[in-house]
Amino acid sequence: MEAVLARHDELLRSAVEDHDGVVVKTTGDGLHAAFARAVDAIAAAVAAQRSLAAEPWPVAESVRVRMGVHTGEAASRDGDYFGTAVNRAARVSAVAHGGQVLVSHATEELVRDHLPAGTALADLGEQRLRDLARPERVFQLCADGLTADFPPLRVGAEVPTNLPLMATDLIGRDEDVAELVASLTDRRLVTLAGPGGIGKTRLAMEVAAAVG
Repeated sequence: MEAVLARHDELLRSAVEDHDGVVVKTTGDGLHAAFARAVDAIAAAVAAQRSLAAEPWPVAESVRVRMGVHTGEAASRDGDYFGTAVNRAARVSAVAHGGQVLVSHATEELVRDHLPAGTALADLGEQRLRDLARPERVFQLCADGLTADFPPLRVGAEVPTNLPLMATDLIGRDEDVAELVASLTDRRLVTLAGPGGIGKTRLAMEVAAAVG
């Protein structure tokens, strides 16, 4: 299994770097990568899935990897990324099945007119993703050589949190959210202070959803 994981990492790293991406870190059997352009992330995901499918694995079954692609701002610290965009990407990936690539609505809007040849995005509708305060519209990346048919997404019927669902997005506070999420990785308690009416509660709920 150690050899299989090493080859898995090698194939994924090659696909990322061949499409102008950077491997941020590996997490056991997972890999976190960042790209300057959303379309490059899409191309890398397709290339990685094709490489994984073509590999003659020395095990009974092929190695099937689930992937999630999301676009947003993130805070950088010590070579790592933090913030709501990172958390949302992880939540998108978590509901996929092995061999499936899921794309968030934010990414779909950026790439819909610039998709690589032979690829398309299938709309899977809005989904309740774990610990996120608002639903995410999810798309499946379809391409030649990739498996097309999968079971329903791995989402629960209920929202597993006691946070209220927000009717609107939080606008203009991405930097604040990212800073607070990063702070919570080092501290058990972070206090928001300020005069009434400036949005402390709304900001706190967005941060709670991001780190849940």
